[in-house]
Amino acid sequence: MRWGFWEIILIVFLVVLLFGSAKIPGMLRNLAEGVKVFKKEMETKKEAPKHDTKKKAVKKPVKKK
Repeated sequence: MRWGFWEIILIVFLVVLLFGSAKIPGMLRNLAEGVKVFKKEMETKKEAPKHDTKKKAVKKPVKKK
């Protein structure tokens, strides 16, 4: 589905109507900050050493009767 000019205008109008024009800059600022943190964490994950994924067997203590 392709978005046309009028569809985008309608969506922008509905967002402004629902949230008010005063709250939109704050929401966009928070969204941008969240994207930055996500990208930073993804880069950190790429650089982190890989951990051993094999599970080690844990021996349970034997109960004596």
